[in-house]
Amino acid sequence: MAFQKINIQDLDMNPLTAIGKDWMLITAGNQQKINTMTASWGGIGVLWNENVVTAYIRPQRYTKEFVDQESCFSLSFFDGYKKELSILGTVSGRDTDKITDVHFHPTFLEGVPTFEEAKLVFIVEKIYEDTIKPECFLDQTLDEKCYPEHDYHIMYIAKIKSIYQNI
Repeated sequence: MAFQKINIQDLDMNPLTAIGKDWMLITAGNQQKINTMTASWGGIGVLWNENVVTAYIRPQRYTKEFVDQESCFSLSFFDGYKKELSILGTVSGRDTDKITDVHFHPTFLEGVPTFEEAKLVFIVEKIYEDTIKPECFLDQTLDEKCYPEHDYHIMYIAKIKSIYQNI
């Protein structure tokens, strides 16, 4: 299998299913070290006349350090691999080489890390970030339900630079 760049107009995916049900990996780093985490929150759309994604990372996640250090990161989507994605979402890369543990194979597209096992990869460039603020919830039950530890996600808005399909 090999990655082929596709035009965003040719993208055929349901983001609600791809992100919320099937999950994705947020991956960042460089040739020396990468880290990844599973995410089931995010979005794809248009903002500020750009095709963008939104990704949400809690402050204590190790992957956040890698995303913060780089201008770009990847969002990777898979066919299956739920067991591996579950491990990558619950085990910290601080403590173990979780990528090797799940037998994923890192590769780089445009200098940005992703995985050979991915079926679809977005290479994205950060253009905005902010922290979710408790005072901005119009429905306070969401704050109580999603943030009992008050560890509010950092929201990253990133423009879509490229999309690759594994053929």
